[in-house]
Amino acid sequence: MRVLRKQRVTGLFLLLVMGLAWAASASAANITVYVENLAPPNGTLITPVGVFFHDGSFDIGNIGQAASPALERLVEDGNLDPLFATFDSAGRGTARGAVFGTGGPLQPGEKGESVFNVDIGHDGYVSFASMVIPSNDAFIFNDNPTAYSIRNADGKFQPLEILVLGNRVYDAGTEVNDEIPANTAALAQAAPNTGVTENGVIAMHEGFAPGGNILDAIPNGDFTQAGYQVARISVVPVPAALPLFVTGLGALVALSRRRRVTATPA
Repeated sequence: MRVLRKQRVTGLFLLLVMGLAWAASASAANITVYVENLAPPNGTLITPVGVFFHDGSFDIGNIGQAASPALERLVEDGNLDPLFATFDSAGRGTARGAVFGTGGPLQPGEKGESVFNVDIGHDGYVSFASMVIPSNDAFIFNDNPTAYSIRNADGKFQPLEILVLGNRVYDAGTEVNDEIPANTAALAQAAPNTGVTENGVIAMHEGFAPGGNILDAIPNGDFTQAGYQVARISVVPVPAALPLFVTGLGALVALSRRRRVTATPA
């Protein structure tokens, strides 16, 4: 009887070790992306943030160039689907998604999160994009696709934190900044793509009109003020070995003490 019990425990231990070794050797990792809207109360909102893990060649847009049709739909209407479709068809990466607020956009002070399964060996870079609202076509993104790496010199995952200040808010140049409520997302715009076409290029945003409709709606939305903080994006690991370890210990305890152990996710 003692020999049988020892064999069971040894077998479970070997399975546990094998599971931990597999988790350590696999290039895929579960990663959590947190996005926090750092704007003050009655400040700027941001639409659900698109997050893209890629090989360094997925280019969302470039300063001084016209925005793509897919990017236009994001910066004018907060619609990420065309940009997701572009990413999927480009084959530059395998993981993408969005970080939402409780009601969709992230309100000032609100924090959202999403978990991604990322092939670190292939997709060592992360890009982001989100519309700043209310606005005609203001947005945040990284115009350099290799600006943010999540892989260190040893090829392993490294955490990342991105602080987006107000001086990094861009004007897509796709829609005239007339701030007319019917043309402005999150004011009174009733349908997508209803603003006046500008045919411009991506540039730094000059800010909302003083005394205009946008600052009337969000009095603390002047992101051109020195030190204005728009968002913080944090990319951190989700421990992959912990669930296996807890499960293995639970099995060993169950055998030795003859009782059920329920693991509660952290």
